[in-house]
Amino acid sequence: MTSEIQTRVLRKITWRIVPFIMLLYFVAFIDRVNIGFASLTMNKDIGLSPTVYGFGAGIFFWGYFLFEVPSNIILHKVGARIWIARVMITWGLVSAAMAFVQGPTSFYVLRFLLGVAEAGFFPGIILYLSYWFPARQRAAVTALFMAAAPLSTVLGSPVSGALLEMDGMLGFKGWQWLFVLEALPAVLLGFVVLAFLTDRPEKAKWLPEDERRWLVEAMNAETTSKAATARHSVWRGLADPRVLALALIYFGTSAGLYTLGVWAPQIIKQFGLSSLQVGFLNALPASAAVVAMVLWARHSDRTGERTWHVVLACLVAAAGLAFAGLATGVVTVLVALTLVNIGISSAKPPLWSMPTLFLSGPAAAAGIATINSIGNLGGRRSPKKNGWNKDQTSRFFGGLYFLARLLLLATVITAISVGSQAVTPQHPTLTRV
Repeated sequence: MTSEIQTRVLRKITWRIVPFIMLLYFVAFIDRVNIGFASLTMNKDIGLSPTVYGFGAGIFFWGYFLFEVPSNIILHKVGARIWIARVMITWGLVSAAMAFVQGPTSFYVLRFLLGVAEAGFFPGIILYLSYWFPARQRAAVTALFMAAAPLSTVLGSPVSGALLEMDGMLGFKGWQWLFVLEALPAVLLGFVVLAFLTDRPEKAKWLPEDERRWLVEAMNAETTSKAATARHSVWRGLADPRVLALALIYFGTSAGLYTLGVWAPQIIKQFGLSSLQVGFLNALPASAAVVAMVLWARHSDRTGERTWHVVLACLVAAAGLAFAGLATGVVTVLVALTLVNIGISSAKPPLWSMPTLFLSGPAAAAGIATINSIGNLGGRRSPKKNGWNKDQTSRFFGGLYFLARLLLLATVITAISVGSQAVTPQHPTLTRV
């Protein structure tokens, strides 16, 4: 039976933390993938072939890969408030600088620097949630946070399409306006983070003393309960085979996610639509994904099962990618992209609920960052592969089939490597918010 104070505290911290970090991720994701819309006119203006564009879109993840683990370890030591603020301000400045690219070299350099600047944001937030929310609530809370990614497509796509229509205003191209105006919120929110974000429950002065004490004791009890089995040191966290297995799974889902962000506008536009029409249509699949991922994560929390919630979602995404490769019209391609969006988005919350069940402290910081950095290399590989296939065949099907195979591989790894060692949250008295 859930006590009154538990219900009250969990509701308060959810309303205090989750909407704000959703806003941060919303802005982050727009800045990460808005080149998908910019490419509709930018590529021709500065002479980028599909192969060059795909490589540059993916090079973002090399910067992410190289700096993510140290970034997350720093966050664990100095606190989320200072480090997340630093991340947002620097990535906003680099994203705005994308408006001034002149050709392939400057495009590559700035995309790499954007990855360096943003490294640590997503795994830092996942680690941050583990400080505040018990394991039984974590998939649902993670789903709400991650819903910002498809929401950024729902709301950001029409905005990005409209910004492209500003072409020629004050002598700037539409894609230049897009980069500058969509980067400003990241810089401004970086300063808001400094004033609003609270590092740990112990510092939550916005909670009454009895509620703060209950939260601190609840989270300390959870840490103590897994102390005998959880990895604590950085190096043991990095070496845990489950970390590597989850990284490979995330590789497959990330490859699909960033293919959607980078290539979906062009996949839809091939049917002869305007940039504004593409913007509105590209929002439809992501709208369905928001609802599906929240409901799927709640079901995962309610049942305490993680592995098969990842497997089934990946299978749906793989089917959607295969279908997209066969699509011959706007309606069929939108149905296919909807399946991909639903599958990939729904797989992530239960997946990200797994690491902190067997990692703690510095090991959790390093392990979560490792999963995300290795996994996000899928985002580097997939845009390049799709660009190369587009150059060779003038079609997208080859790259989409490649992604479908990656997701099928992810399902096999999940079922074999992680499923056999799955850990169920051990706090039956804590129910969903």
